[in-house]
Amino acid sequence: MTEPMTSVLREMRWWDIDPVLELERKLFPDDAWSRGMFWSELAHARGPEATRKYLVAEAGDRIVGYAGLASSGEQADIQTIAVTREQWGTGLGGRLLTELLRAATAFECAEVMLECRVDNIRAQKLYERFGFEAIGFRRGYYQPGNVDALVMRLTDPSTSVQGTEING
Repeated sequence: MTEPMTSVLREMRWWDIDPVLELERKLFPDDAWSRGMFWSELAHARGPEATRKYLVAEAGDRIVGYAGLASSGEQADIQTIAVTREQWGTGLGGRLLTELLRAATAFECAEVMLECRVDNIRAQKLYERFGFEAIGFRRGYYQPGNVDALVMRLTDPSTSVQGTEING
């Protein structure tokens, strides 16, 4: 077994949409985002009025992960986090989440919300390690599979990222 390459995190740009879509469709075949959804999110991620933060993780010349956050007032919502299966267990998901929480802190958000498929235990454990707590369900949230979402909340995101490093 070969060691996974260390990935570099950077801001997502429009030219990343096609490779991100390819990964999105592999990981979430039933409820993948559309090209238009990514374009719309990136349109709000630039300039002094930015309300979004989107990142990609590159290993060599390949995108191996991505993540996005939207802010509104004192609340932020994690829109997406995805990592290639080859990168599972390497800490990449935690690095992406750390950067989203740093962005929420920079946006001066007091809490961060997210929805997670009830059958995605791996993601739930990641969020719990960062201090997220389950607060409810959204029945049939993920379509067309009619899968419920677990709603999770983190209060004071700045405390979850103190002392964390993203260079590993």
